[in-house]
Amino acid sequence: MDVREIYTRCSAAFGERVHAVDGRWDAPTVNPGWDVRELVNHLVNEERWTPLLLGGATVEEVGDRFDGDLLGPDPVGTYDEAAAAALAAVLAEGAVEGTAHLSFGDRPASEYVLQLSADHLVHAWDLARALGTDETLDGEVVEALLAWYVEETEALYQRIGVIGPRVEVPAGSGAQAELLGRFGRTP
Repeated sequence: MDVREIYTRCSAAFGERVHAVDGRWDAPTVNPGWDVRELVNHLVNEERWTPLLLGGATVEEVGDRFDGDLLGPDPVGTYDEAAAAALAAVLAEGAVEGTAHLSFGDRPASEYVLQLSADHLVHAWDLARALGTDETLDGEVVEALLAWYVEETEALYQRIGVIGPRVEVPAGSGAQAELLGRFGRTP
């Protein structure tokens, strides 16, 4: 599956759940210390970075301009605007063929887009869990991201400390449970 398609579907999954928040911005999430507002703010932060990093900017050049509360008085509208800008950047001609200058080194832009995709998808599950809504994720995307994650990324994420310890899931639990467990979630 093409990385742009994966990102598009993961962004949509998270966006659907943002539109289901319905005022429950202070609901706790499975992410330590984060409520729903902080979780959505985290994704808006990533989406603000996306056009710049796909455009060749470095972490140092972006700096701290997206720190703090980005949601303001219209969290859903702010999310929608940031998500649209990030999606446009991912879908732009040649965007996934370059290099992304990340905090832990230069990586292919296509890998950066997969990292963003996984974050959107796993956080879509986090948001669904916080809201008590359907936690089912797109099975095709889960399979694609699980293969990428196991083969290329899990060791890096563990080394740089961006995920919690793996949660072992029973054999036969399925790809979604396996992916979530590898991202430190208890499905």
